[in-house]
Amino acid sequence: MFRFSCSLLISIVVGFHSPWVGAQSYPNKPVRFVVPFAPGGQSDIVARLMAQKLSERWGQPVVVDNKAGAATTLGTDIVAKAPADGYTLLLAPAPFVITQYAYPKLPYDSRKDFAPVSLLVTNPLVAVINPNQVKAKVFADFVTLAKVPGSKLPYGTPGNGSLPHLAVELFRMQSGIEALHVPYKGGGPAVVDLVSGHIAFMFASPLEVMQHVKSGKLQVLGVTSDQRLSYWPEVPTIKESGYKNYEAYAWFGVVVAANTPKDIVNKLNADIVAILKTSEMAEKLKGLGTDPAPTSIEDFSKFLNAEHIRWSAAVKSSNITID
Repeated sequence: MFRFSCSLLISIVVGFHSPWVGAQSYPNKPVRFVVPFAPGGQSDIVARLMAQKLSERWGQPVVVDNKAGAATTLGTDIVAKAPADGYTLLLAPAPFVITQYAYPKLPYDSRKDFAPVSLLVTNPLVAVINPNQVKAKVFADFVTLAKVPGSKLPYGTPGNGSLPHLAVELFRMQSGIEALHVPYKGGGPAVVDLVSGHIAFMFASPLEVMQHVKSGKLQVLGVTSDQRLSYWPEVPTIKESGYKNYEAYAWFGVVVAANTPKDIVNKLNADIVAILKTSEMAEKLKGLGTDPAPTSIEDFSKFLNAEHIRWSAAVKSSNITID
């Protein structure tokens, strides 16, 4: 009888510490949401919108913690080394993949040290020219000019190894164009120089260039996504222009430390997807120029794998190293 009672007690104690019970009570304390960018940008706004809705859903604070620096690797490393309990989330951007290949001393492995939860939003880039510098009416004209021997059209980016930089390099690989990279400290200064004619073209966020396109100072020739933009339906995708394997997106998703209990990852995914599917959240995110992308864990994992294949090749081809 005594042995039976002890066995029963042990079973009860073990049961209360099982992953299933942990997931049922998760979260029972504040959750930290690490954003590897400075406050105020698109990434920060997306994170705060999601944090607010998760907090309302859970009845627990979800605290956005901006940890900018080292090409997003500072904040990412914090989550890689956090306890695998679901209480530290990372807003993972496209550089989450790119830095794996461009950063020589990465303190973590983005493929092994994290568990994918869900994609949040995607945001295509647009190929935009200064029409006074590049006399092109359609994308094919631009490619022809960029292939002229010795032309080396100068293009601007927010910095070495940034997504716009890699997006141009990926296109250069597929098209054979020649171009001269001019890195800036952010997208804003690059756009200013594009408008003034110091550089010829950019692959940029639509929001960065929209006002200049409307004023006629800049011209959009192509979209990097697989579908046209609703607000520029006349602009073809680069795929439509003959480059069937070309895609490039800015994106944000959520990942947690590897070995986080599967039930907690499942709950995180279910709650994030439910929030993204609400009309209120969808409207707010579209107002930021992004497309909501509620995604299963499996589909987000496939998305990340495709990103690794795409950007590892682009980094290798262009010999990019981020110091």
